[in-house]
Amino acid sequence: MTAHDFPSAHVADAAGMDIVLVGDSLAMVAMGMEDTSEIVMEEMLLHCRSVARATKAAMTIGDLTMGTYEISPEQALASAIRFIKEGRMQGVKLEGGEEMAPTIRRITSAGIPVLAHVGLTPQRQNALGGFRVQGKTSEAAAKLLRDAIAVQEAGAFAMVIEAVPAPVAALITKKLRVPTIGIGAGNGCSGQVLVQVDMTGNFPPGRFLPKFVKKYGDVWGESLRAIEAYKADVKSRAYPGPEHTYPISDEELAAFEESLESRE
Repeated sequence: MTAHDFPSAHVADAAGMDIVLVGDSLAMVAMGMEDTSEIVMEEMLLHCRSVARATKAAMTIGDLTMGTYEISPEQALASAIRFIKEGRMQGVKLEGGEEMAPTIRRITSAGIPVLAHVGLTPQRQNALGGFRVQGKTSEAAAKLLRDAIAVQEAGAFAMVIEAVPAPVAALITKKLRVPTIGIGAGNGCSGQVLVQVDMTGNFPPGRFLPKFVKKYGDVWGESLRAIEAYKADVKSRAYPGPEHTYPISDEELAAFEESLESRE
């Protein structure tokens, strides 16, 4: 389950999530950015620290942002170390398949767990022609399997498989030793991940949702109801009521009122 701040991490941890992911999706759902490529490391580290303060049982993973790991394995390791030391994360996630194997190997050799990410890789959406389903042909599925095996052999402890036909993801999962975490990849994966803001319904009506999202709640609707009720109570002076205020004895109030009159 993703989380992007103290409250969202607190509730995910309390609900018993195995892993709390500080995904770079927070760029869009928490910061209003156009896509995940816009967010920078310093912003991610701030959110990571907030999540780390709330998470007691779940493993915490931070998303390496675009531009912080692609140049070289050494750059990626330096970034991963910052996520552990400054972000207080317990591991990192990065996107890419075979081409990222040396990078994953470099990070894991330093003792930092890596969650890989294959299939649809949002940071590379411009090269993929947008947010498109991956692995829809036998050739593309074979390439996806090669990517999955490569990141597994490089030391990734698990991998996210995103936007892949369910039968393909299930077959790939059976070929691996490490768990797969599906998002838009069917229930044949070892586990699942969703963006918390999406699955709890914490967004206004009419917002686009990917096909794979199941809305489990209506946080937006409940928040709107509560805030509108608060606004109405304040305007009518129903809030705050006597139960929400602090008392003063009649004697002390009378003495105060008398002092005010003496000043006039």
